[in-house]
Amino acid sequence: MKILEIINVDFALAQFLLPLLREGRAQGHEMVGVCADGPMLAQVRAEGFRVIAVPMVRSLSPFGQWRAFWALRRVIRAERPDLVHAHMPISGVLGRLAAKSCGVARIATTCHGFLFNQPGAKSRRLLAWLAEFAAARCTDVFLTVSQEEAADAKKWLWVKHPVAVGNGADPARFHPDPAARARIRAEFGVAEDQVVILIASRLVRHKGYPELLAAMEHVPVGELWVVGARLASDHGEDMEPYFARSTLGPRLRRLGWRHDVPALLAAADIFVLPSHFEGLPLAVIEAMHSGLAVIATDIRGARELITSGVDGLLVAPGSVEPLTDAINLLVSNHELRRRFAGRARARALARYDEGTIARLTLDLLRQ
Repeated sequence: MKILEIINVDFALAQFLLPLLREGRAQGHEMVGVCADGPMLAQVRAEGFRVIAVPMVRSLSPFGQWRAFWALRRVIRAERPDLVHAHMPISGVLGRLAAKSCGVARIATTCHGFLFNQPGAKSRRLLAWLAEFAAARCTDVFLTVSQEEAADAKKWLWVKHPVAVGNGADPARFHPDPAARARIRAEFGVAEDQVVILIASRLVRHKGYPELLAAMEHVPVGELWVVGARLASDHGEDMEPYFARSTLGPRLRRLGWRHDVPALLAAADIFVLPSHFEGLPLAVIEAMHSGLAVIATDIRGARELITSGVDGLLVAPGSVEPLTDAINLLVSNHELRRRFAGRARARALARYDEGTIARLTLDLLRQ
């Protein structure tokens, strides 16, 4: 079977779809990626996958979306796939509508978060709902990464049988690693007993950086490691002024994009992701596999991963004081960190293995 995997940008394809491409190829399918061009496609192409670049944009620009739609039509007509599998809000809608207009026999989507559930103007949310509702009418297989999104698809989009497949990380890459911990800490000059709080994400407002930096001002001990950068396609408020105003000094390490994220996670003690909205945050799953105590926000997706007080802590999104209290609690209590980390890792191994998720997804696509 020839499957076109459509997503918005190179980062998303490399981060979310590469395990699915690998599993599909292992099962004998021809897997072809479609997204906007970018430097992160090099690693995907290096593994022998064909990726077709289209002018996808992450905005509601009418001209940009129209151009992307017709580019997708040209690709679909040229490739003649047996199945089109589209991801993310905008590229997911455009990919399905383009596939339908080209007469593709089987059309699927995986929802990584509905735009109509995200904060914003009512007009924008209504437009997002109308687009999703229209695309749902031509979708044969409707998958989501979270249970709450599956429920929303059924309630708001009238999808009969949405299936929550989840997200997953590779336990062979993400796991406790004492050797990596010692190496990274020695490289950075960080003592073994120094508590390290780590966040790994794009540098965008909805990941909660203003709240995290403000909270850390009231955490008297511990270092904050920030792993990630802003994508060229990201929009919204710039986070640089918040970093510039921080008084953390040497307790703040900005590491940028790194290829050794598993080792950095192994070197940390606490993972924090104070997002305002998520699908099912892969970064949290990677931290759970890595044996870290996790602090996240009580939002869709994150609350499916973490049961607050059992295997991590959940705090209200957009608030500084609860986040401060949660960080201070874990910084000061090694035994609680250890207990949360052990339970979270067991849960991740049982439910969020990327190989299992990829096989389940392909099974559902084929049915």
